[in-house]
Amino acid sequence: MRRSIKTRLIKNFMLIILVTVIFLEILLITGIRTHYYKNVEDILTSQIEFSTTFYARYFSSGTLEGILIEDTDIFWQHTAAQVQILDLEGNILMDSLGVNFTNKIETPDIQQALNQGRGVWTGNVSYDEEPVMAVAMPIESTGESIGIIRFISSMEETNNLISQISQVLILIGLLVVTISGFLSLFLANSIVKPLKEVTDVAEKMADGQFKVRSEVKLNDEIGRLSHTLNYMAEEITRKENMKNDFISSISHELRTPLTSIKGWAITLKDYEELGRELLMDGLEIIEAESDRLTGMVEELLDFSRFTSGRISLVKDTVDIKDILKTVVYQMMPRAINNNIDFNVDIEDNISPILGDENRIRQVLINLLDNAFKFTGEGKVDLIAYENKEYLFIEIKDDGPGIPEDELPYVKDKFFKGKNSKSHSGIGLSICDEIIGLHDGVFRVESTAGDGTTAIVGFPREVSA
Repeated sequence: MRRSIKTRLIKNFMLIILVTVIFLEILLITGIRTHYYKNVEDILTSQIEFSTTFYARYFSSGTLEGILIEDTDIFWQHTAAQVQILDLEGNILMDSLGVNFTNKIETPDIQQALNQGRGVWTGNVSYDEEPVMAVAMPIESTGESIGIIRFISSMEETNNLISQISQVLILIGLLVVTISGFLSLFLANSIVKPLKEVTDVAEKMADGQFKVRSEVKLNDEIGRLSHTLNYMAEEITRKENMKNDFISSISHELRTPLTSIKGWAITLKDYEELGRELLMDGLEIIEAESDRLTGMVEELLDFSRFTSGRISLVKDTVDIKDILKTVVYQMMPRAINNNIDFNVDIEDNISPILGDENRIRQVLINLLDNAFKFTGEGKVDLIAYENKEYLFIEIKDDGPGIPEDELPYVKDKFFKGKNSKSHSGIGLSICDEIIGLHDGVFRVESTAGDGTTAIVGFPREVSA
């Protein structure tokens, strides 16, 4: 994978550079060619204009044939180019090189000269191996065209100069591509090497080595990926520790009632030697421990159903006041027995909500159970009120509170704080799942040494 990414990066870099260099080379060479050809054209045009002006000023009274016989040098004495004189039909009357033409000249510059006053043509001729440029203009006498003068220059020197410059530009382009290739290799390595390091760390983490960490070198996407991997490893380690603590705790919690049940079962085998009172005490303990064991198993089964998504709510319109009254009635004897000051404040005219009555009762009992455990002989308040969107239930205690570093994790699966008295550490997690299925909100607010407040909110609007 590393070589593949590296190869693709280098190919992409080189493709962009190569296309750019070729485009610039074509642009520069074309521009240089156009520039030099235009210079030749301007020189020929300037010379031919001078010759036609000179003729019009001093020889326009004579005939073209007479001038050609007596004063032909007036047409080429101001230029080093080949000079041709043609009649209006394109026939060659005079050529400074003495080239013998048997056919008419029909190149585009002839017609352009007659129609537009000047014509330019670049092409190949039979008497020269190199291309030539021809500039033609009409010769006028008394305002009428009597012939055509044509200056022709070989483009050999110009093309050689353009070729030399082009070769230099191509060499520069090749040098740029070569240097860019090494830079592309360096840039690809600068991207691929950190990715390789992150991949190696990820592979070790996948193998269960969660103590390894990826070094964050730069604050870019790869740096953020390294940070995310490190955070993931920390969270996995933390959750793994929580899971191990959970297994250890639940094993202990399950062993305790089982040991008690087994002990009393062995004792009750010799029931003939036991008094009735001791027999009843033993059976009550077995019953109580069995109920406690059943409760823990039910809690674990609920947790399994929620986490696997196999739980579904039976929703209906419920009066939350009735549920609260039932829960308060159920929990009040425990509060009295534990010397807990249990205060209830429920607003009148609380709106009904759409929910699963049994699951809502489960949440409230779980939260009150936690509050009673942590409070000792303190105070617990249950408050119910509503606003435009939610019906809120707050359960406050004046227990030891939750340390700030533990507060973000109290709803996590398997979490048990240092002062936790819960059996499994999944009670709040189940509450969070149930409230989430009701599209509600659940917050836990606490300050160490100043009690804890659990806030549950259910949507007010009843929907079908």
